[in-house]
Amino acid sequence: MRVLVADSDPRVRKALNMLLRLESELAIVGESTDASSLLAQAKELQPDLVLLDWELPGDSITTLIEQLRKGERTFKIIVLARRPEAKEAAMTVGADAFVSKTNPADSLLETLRKVFGPQERDSVTVAI
Repeated sequence: MRVLVADSDPRVRKALNMLLRLESELAIVGESTDASSLLAQAKELQPDLVLLDWELPGDSITTLIEQLRKGERTFKIIVLARRPEAKEAAMTVGADAFVSKTNPADSLLETLRKVFGPQERDSVTVAI
């Protein structure tokens, strides 16, 4: 699975990189630090998944998700946020799942398995 990480904090990107390397089926194909670079990389790199920081600099998150969804290739979007209360808003604007950055790291891996597991065939949206 090809993953594009979008977060302005280099510490978060590094932690995600280290965590995702533990899963042999995942490969980080790019990292974005703002909305415009994310949109360009999503088009160029054709990821299967975008890990998207809720507070990514640039366009509003609503606009950004709408623009990501307009592409020819469909991919999953998991929103990451420091504030767990952003979950409802993230799901409302079109995220496939939400993970709080305050949760243990395993919760992201669990969410990945749910989003890309057997439920995907049934088009089930998962949020934790």
